[in-house]
Amino acid sequence: MESNPIRMSTSIENQVAIVTGGASGIGLAVAQKLNSLGTKVVLLDLDSDSLDQAKESLGGSAEIIQADVTNEESVNMAISQVISRFGKIDIVFNSAGITGHTGIKPHEVDVADFDRVYEVNLKGSFIICKTVIPHMIEAAYGRILLVASVSGKDGNAGMTAYSASKAGVIGLAKSIAKDYADTGVTVNAIAPAVVRTAMVEALPESQVEYMTSRIPMGRCCTLEEIAEMSAFILSPKNSFTTGFCFDLTGGRATY
Repeated sequence: MESNPIRMSTSIENQVAIVTGGASGIGLAVAQKLNSLGTKVVLLDLDSDSLDQAKESLGGSAEIIQADVTNEESVNMAISQVISRFGKIDIVFNSAGITGHTGIKPHEVDVADFDRVYEVNLKGSFIICKTVIPHMIEAAYGRILLVASVSGKDGNAGMTAYSASKAGVIGLAKSIAKDYADTGVTVNAIAPAVVRTAMVEALPESQVEYMTSRIPMGRCCTLEEIAEMSAFILSPKNSFTTGFCFDLTGGRATY
């Protein structure tokens, strides 16, 4: 007897999706894609002003909650609000992340900066998973997608804290996925190469040029490409892949 029968429906219409870091960049792009497919989108972000603008860009249809992914109490409160409002959580796209201080050698990295990058990128991913998974298990269904990076696979010079934290995100997805593989909950990661978001634009141009030069296709990944792939991974169509890190690197990482 199968413990986790495949869902017949392949649509994500009327599913409830939480997007962390949803006020801008990759998070907002994926939120817009999910919204266009009829998903009920809830944006979580620390930046309240950007959240208001993001909601407006989604035609006012999204719910917004100010939350800090590094704080378990803050995340618990946010998730409780979503459950109270919708009664379920089908999808989580965890995009909240920071680069920290880049373009420096490891011995120049400030430990406080390293800790902050770890807190947001890796600890935040863990807290989100820890908080939402019990609700998904109860429903015998869920899709979680964590945003990692090619730097977590391959390492980027000048980005010690970021590369280490994103490698941790990949390991986190692989480990958690195995623990819940028979529950109807899938946990995967995506590893984009450089994308021209506000976070990347804030990096030194030399750092961006270095990262782009390592992409065999010779160009950056686009937000639209990430949104399209993410929408599939987060859908019922992706029913037999969990613990995998999907590549969006233009040929840079091929494993």
